[in-house]
Amino acid sequence: MRNWRMSASLLLALIAAKTFAPLPTTAQGGVAPWGAPRPQDAATTALALHKLGVVGSVLYVAAHPDDENTRLIAWLANERQVRTGYLSLTRGDGGQNLIGPELREKLGLIRTQELLAARRLDGGEQFFTRANDFGFSKTPVEALRIWDRDQVLADVVRTIRRFRPDVIITRFSPEPMNTHGHHTASAQLAVEAFSAAADPKRFPEQLVGSEKLEVWQAKRIFWNTSAFFFENKADIDKGGFLTLDVGGYNPLLGKSYGEIAALSRSQHRSQGFGSAGTRGEALEYFKLLAGDPLPPEASKPGQADLLVGVDLTWGRVPGAEKVGKLLAEVVKQFDPARPDLSVDDLMKVKTMLMTSNYDRKSHRNRPYDDWRSRKHEEINAAAARCAGVFVQATTDNWALEPSQFVTVKLEIVRRTALPLAVLHLKVPELAFDSSFENGLLLNKPLIVKIRRPAKLEFSQPYWLRQEPLVGMYRVTDPKQIGAPGNAPAITVTARFSPVAVTTPPLGSGRQTFLDDVPVFTVTVPVLHRRVDPADGEIYRPLAVVPPVAVSWPDAVALFADAAPRPLVLSVKAGAQAARGIVRLEVPAGWRAEPAEIPFELAAPGAEQRLEIRLTPPADGSAERLASARLHAIATLADGRVSANGQQVIHYPHIPEQVLFPEATVRLVRADVRRGAITRVGYVVGAGDDVPAALRQMGYLVTLLGEGDLTPSLLKTFDAIVLGIRAYNTLPWLGARQPALVEYARQGGTVVVQYNTDQPLLTAEIGPYPLTLSRDRVTDEGAAVELIAAADPLLTTPNRITTADFQGWVQEQGLYYPGKWDAHYTPLLASHDPGEAPLKGALLVARVGAGTWIYTGLSFFRELPAGVPGAMRLFANLLAGGK
Repeated sequence: MRNWRMSASLLLALIAAKTFAPLPTTAQGGVAPWGAPRPQDAATTALALHKLGVVGSVLYVAAHPDDENTRLIAWLANERQVRTGYLSLTRGDGGQNLIGPELREKLGLIRTQELLAARRLDGGEQFFTRANDFGFSKTPVEALRIWDRDQVLADVVRTIRRFRPDVIITRFSPEPMNTHGHHTASAQLAVEAFSAAADPKRFPEQLVGSEKLEVWQAKRIFWNTSAFFFENKADIDKGGFLTLDVGGYNPLLGKSYGEIAALSRSQHRSQGFGSAGTRGEALEYFKLLAGDPLPPEASKPGQADLLVGVDLTWGRVPGAEKVGKLLAEVVKQFDPARPDLSVDDLMKVKTMLMTSNYDRKSHRNRPYDDWRSRKHEEINAAAARCAGVFVQATTDNWALEPSQFVTVKLEIVRRTALPLAVLHLKVPELAFDSSFENGLLLNKPLIVKIRRPAKLEFSQPYWLRQEPLVGMYRVTDPKQIGAPGNAPAITVTARFSPVAVTTPPLGSGRQTFLDDVPVFTVTVPVLHRRVDPADGEIYRPLAVVPPVAVSWPDAVALFADAAPRPLVLSVKAGAQAARGIVRLEVPAGWRAEPAEIPFELAAPGAEQRLEIRLTPPADGSAERLASARLHAIATLADGRVSANGQQVIHYPHIPEQVLFPEATVRLVRADVRRGAITRVGYVVGAGDDVPAALRQMGYLVTLLGEGDLTPSLLKTFDAIVLGIRAYNTLPWLGARQPALVEYARQGGTVVVQYNTDQPLLTAEIGPYPLTLSRDRVTDEGAAVELIAAADPLLTTPNRITTADFQGWVQEQGLYYPGKWDAHYTPLLASHDPGEAPLKGALLVARVGAGTWIYTGLSFFRELPAGVPGAMRLFANLLAGGK
């Protein structure tokens, strides 16, 4: 008998969720990152019960977010009902962003969350390696050279040993083709890992210590391609490929797999991958790369099967045949109107799993132990779904400090006729671990507030806690490697028993229950909840923040001359009021006044802006490539020190993300002449940080919208700049094109930054025809030839030399024009190693009295990064050769 006593009023606030299903677990067994509420309807519950009887898994492997075949993942997870995972080698940090200015690590964080949103829709699980997406790579050789090949391979092997897939599928061929080098490298690593994961001599450190993994041999590895691969390629024999139709319809979900895939793929909003649903036949092709040969019948129409020869029943697990039979009976007896009636049988299955005899020390029985653990979690989740219990945990504030008292409001509601008792509650982060006995009254919420001290870590994503290398993120804890993100800051686990009890009125006394009753658990993250008058309930993940965040408005401070200028930094209180002093660590040759500034923040979240006057070195020629850094450190009155800022990333399709970069700004002193150019109009396309960089260079920048591109307003500007992918993202821009061309004819300068060849919303992207290609120079250090060195754009007001192309970041340029009218003059030529020179990076056309410039050079990366040569060249473009 249990002896612990808890008041009903205390219990009534202990657990809550807005229809949150029990969270899936990560590969390491922790709670997966919070996502949107999952549906709890009878159809999805029925599907979950069906999947309990399927004992098999498939791992899909590719290079980036958006590489995965969402249709195949949806089909595998919901039609074949096998456990399906997607291993993306990178987080997509080196790509472009169609919805905002975030790049690099911030873009990687967005794309990570987009992948998680996609998996919540198609039913897959998500994994990563430590590979840092350094940008487009033309060959797998380059990709594997910049990445740490052995580390990335070790991470793929680790994922296979943890996930233990029956079949592995690569999105790309391991043979070099006309595709991204990361793509080919991902397939090559997957093929090698297929064998290495089964070899105890490969990465033996994973088999001992804290990980204690075991070797694993998947049955087969395939390359998956689609029908487009065979178009105009008559020399490829389709007969060598297994063909599957994955375009079926799932009556429980009410959608075809093409429709589910479109919803999933459309989560990749930062990549512009919104997709339309498809219905009907959808053929996928698979080529066997290694493993057991396919029997002849596996390729016959209607009999094709990736998993041929794999026992997907409980018969593959020694001694578990009875489990499979009982689960089949659960499915047969399931009543959509009374899902709670299935809980008793699910508890019997769970008990059978937990009490079955097997040899824990024998490797021969490891498959039993492995599937026993996995299915135990799934059965537990299914029981909670069928019971219909509501569990929610919230706080009033989204920001917490590492060590402070935290108040958590918990709510539990029994919503079905199934009697339920709460037996145990655990909040590890608050050191709360209590057993008690309390029956739940039907539709009578139990609510309580727990206030306890917390010991928490900053919410910085685990792969960003150390400064990343060009090709790799640095993660020291092997248990974190591969996880999509951090575990929630605080979680609550409630343990329930479906027992028949008579519950007296609240407060009338304690009920007692027998030991060893069947139980299931529900684990939920603690969230911040608020109610918006327009949008209703809004949930936000908790963030553990510094006591004071010290933030600079820009990562780079640009000084185009020796004139001093003000810099503003913000000081923001965390979860409590704060006061103290900000001290500046100033690099040699620079002078900041004052060097210490007091602050006082009267309430949590209060913010104060502090201004300093910074004087750069007089000589910008010798210092311009130096990496000077200005550090800000806040010392609080109680002695605590904070040297981190705070950045919030907010988009409606993903949970809010918070980053804590060092409170450091990089200082760039360069000699940049602006000539007579002062006023610049900027048309924002997909979003970039170029306007902020131009303002730092001394220009007056005005952001322009559709109604601003009129002759009378345009003529008030010295130059007009179109942001990246403007012709891809602004439907109205084509109609305003004549006004831009006329502005140039009257003596103005128009600078158009890169667009992609598809989809262009208008064919007219210049005063004369030009055709975009996918040509690019990925080597940021590639030598540049000035093929029109005397052109005013390369001489006025700054004389450009090849030295101005030193120190560029990530890439030199992308999506260059491949063909252009004779009115355009190419100014530059460069190329990647082993390739012919490309001349489309910078084109200029004289239009009447003015200038039209099209450039694929990556100014959207170079200017915010403070690359001096890029600043000087862009100043010349704005001057238009005048």
